[in-house]
Amino acid sequence: MSEELKSFRDTFKRWIEKEIIPFHEEWEKAGMVPRELYKKAGEQGFLCPLVKEEYGGLGLDYHFSAVITEELSFAMVSGVAFWLHSDIIVPYIEHYGNETQKQKYLPGCVSGDYVTAVAMTEPGTGSDLQGISTKAVLEGDHWVLNGAKTFISNGHVANLYVVVAETPAKDPNQKFKSLSLFLVEENDVGFERGRKLQKIGLKAQDTAELAFVNCRIPKDRLLGEEGKGFIYLSNELAQERLGVAIMSQAMAEKCVEITADYVKGRKAFKKRIADFQNTRFKLAECATEVKVGRAFVDRLIEIHAKEKCSTVEASMAKTWCSEMFCRVADECLQLHGGYGYMWEYTIARAYADARVQRIYAGTNEIMKEIIARDLLDK
Repeated sequence: MSEELKSFRDTFKRWIEKEIIPFHEEWEKAGMVPRELYKKAGEQGFLCPLVKEEYGGLGLDYHFSAVITEELSFAMVSGVAFWLHSDIIVPYIEHYGNETQKQKYLPGCVSGDYVTAVAMTEPGTGSDLQGISTKAVLEGDHWVLNGAKTFISNGHVANLYVVVAETPAKDPNQKFKSLSLFLVEENDVGFERGRKLQKIGLKAQDTAELAFVNCRIPKDRLLGEEGKGFIYLSNELAQERLGVAIMSQAMAEKCVEITADYVKGRKAFKKRIADFQNTRFKLAECATEVKVGRAFVDRLIEIHAKEKCSTVEASMAKTWCSEMFCRVADECLQLHGGYGYMWEYTIARAYADARVQRIYAGTNEIMKEIIARDLLDK
């Protein structure tokens, strides 16, 4: 690790301890983090570190994004979705936006004036992008959007949305060529935020329903070319899935750490829980799984920082690390006994947060299909 990266990690870790950890429980009760947090992060250079300097960013490599995701995960502050904003959504604007769009939006994304969300999933579609039914029709100088979205992370805290919609098909037999991306702002007429959804975990990370009812946006808010939405989404999936792997890996490591501390200090039957063979063997198994995951994740971070890891590799990492995290969190909760089921204990929060890692960014079943297709369908 370079001295620059180490210094960045240390600075960001101290900032988390000051600006996030003392307030995270309050944000869990509120069901979202305040938008002001993004402004504070932007002022310190913790948002969108990969964005080029000409658009207000730092122009750094992926190591810095990985550090941000890791440190938030080590701290178990799962409500803070900087990785979603910086590494998943903003790249759509930087990679596919025209120069006017980049100049308008990217500096605000870096500063935290814009907080982003991607409106992709719809009721009944899940991971099936070709099942999207939200429609966008060009009427004069405006696009008119109609449809509904659900499970939208950052749904309420965001004020800028990348929306996936179906535009008039050029070929009815190839629906993927009719998907397009649009930029919708929170005050656009016809755009409505629905209820904040109550989830098992990620309590401080707002997830919402969105509605577009004759939502009119200027013609120049089409992001990239019409009909290229499916390609754009596919191009960015590797980084999204690698991000899930990094989160899962770091949180699994933290589970082992806090559980080792707990069992050394807790007694049962007149001896430390750490002295029971079952405890020692279970933690040894968890530590080994975590070590295997770390080797794979670090390798992919290195590759991605230099070029770009493949969708297949990212799918493998997402699948392995998310499922490993679930196994480790379960075993570690068991070693906490009844206290592990109490929300005030970090392991309970980790257990609740673990489950969704196997679902979002494409379910692990979809990941396995991608991996199998690469192996068998050549």
